[in-house]
Order: sequence, then structure tokens, then C-alpha cells
Amino acid sequence: MPETKPRVALFVTCLVDLYRPTVGFAAIRLLEAAGCQVEVPAAQTCCGQPAYNAGDRATAKDLARATIDAFLGYDFVVAPSGSCAGMIAHHYPGLFADDPDYRARAEALAARTQELTAFLSDVMGMEASPAPYDGVAAYHDSCSGLREMGVREQPRRLLAAVPGLTVKELADRDVCCGFGGTFCVKYPDISARMVTDKVADIRATGADTLLAGDMGCLLNIAGRLKREGSEVRVRHVAEVLAGMTDAVPPIGEAEESLR
Repeated sequence: MPETKPRVALFVTCLVDLYRPTVGFAAIRLLEAAGCQVEVPAAQTCCGQPAYNAGDRATAKDLARATIDAFLGYDFVVAPSGSCAGMIAHHYPGLFADDPDYRARAEALAARTQELTAFLSDVMGMEASPAPYDGVAAYHDSCSGLREMGVREQPRRLLAAVPGLTVKELADRDVCCGFGGTFCVKYPDISARMVTDKVADIRATGADTLLAGDMGCLLNIAGRLKREGSEVRVRHVAEVLAGMTDAVPPIGEAEESLR
């Protein structure tokens, strides 16, 4: 753990802001518990990944420039999403190949950007969990978190410290859930088959909870589970780690399902 309290900016992400604000508050609770000084820059918007993936480089560049301006100057930028963290850390510098000034800023930001569970585990050395969770969970690795940000064992280490929680591994844990941002819109039939296979893997574990670190994956998987009539609860990993499962129902569930 750093000797001084690091100044950390939380990149909230669009999906957390619009669909699951509790994840943002859980991230803040975890970062503060780990010893960070946390700020949430008000000027932040989208990281630009949807535009980037759609080939709209001009819009992606505008959004990236705004993000760079909002987040430079912090010791770290942390996102509860491997997808958004991956966009900033791996794709921002390339957007500014023709702009040396902003490329340098993008590279500086990229070097300081971390996914939440990796930052808590690798940088801050967090080990203890503040609250129990009585259940059996399967953990889904998001593609960007796994392949771009190297997030695999960090969330599992943190979840291993949660009293009452057992974590089961999926048969094909490295396989995409089919969301892929605009992929699920461009190729809905392929996407639907992929999430159906993922849900079958989840149900095969016997888990009562599905955890992941990316809201896109969670919304996709929760939707398929509901359509199949499954009672598996779906939550962002930060909600369990922060002991905030009483604050909101599982993703895709009504208020009466609060536990």
C-alpha cells in the first residue's frame, strides 16, 4: 500500500451513471476504505468507446479530449469497468497520433488508469472485506478487463475474503458473453447464442449469484437469465465487496427482491 494517501479520480462510466449508480457509490466506499482520497470530476462524460467501435473516430477523439482534460493531475484514475479502463489505457494515445501535445497527455492518463479490482488488489493491497455475503457466486470475466487490463485473479482474491461467499468457476470462463458493445446490435443472432451459452455455464455451476466487473456484461447476462426464468441474482462485484447488496435489488429485479 502507498505510504501517502493517493488522490484518485473515479471514472463513473455511462452505464453505472444511467443504470446502476450504486456501483459508483460502492467503488467510492471501497477506494476510501483502501486509503484513497477520492474525487469524482463533474466534467466527465462518456469515454468514447461506442463511437470508437463504430468507426466514428472524430466523435471518439472529441470525447477522449474532454476526458483527458477532466482527469489529468490525479495520481490514479479508477473505473469500475475493464471496458472503459481499457479504452482509456490502450486506445486513447492512438487517437492523437497527429497531435503530439494531446498524445503526450493521453499517454500520461493511460499510465495512471486502472480497473477497480486490480487497483484495490495490486496497488492498494486490499485484503479484508467489510461485510459478509451468504451465497454461491459464479464470476464472469469481461473481455476487455481480461485481455486489455489483465484482470483475472484480482477480483477472485478480493472475493475470497468475503465471509460466507463461495466462488465457483465457469466451464468456459474466458469466453465472451456476447455483449461487446455495438456487437450485440450489429450481430444480434450471434450475440443471443453467445449469451445463451454463457447462461447455461452459469446455471451448471449451481451458483445463486453471478458477479462481474462490467455493467455491459451484467445487463446482457441478467436479461437472458430473466428471459429463461432463472432465479440467479446478478450483481456488480463492487456491490458485494462494499457490503452494499441491501441498497438495491439485483440487476434486472424489482425492489421486493432486496436481500
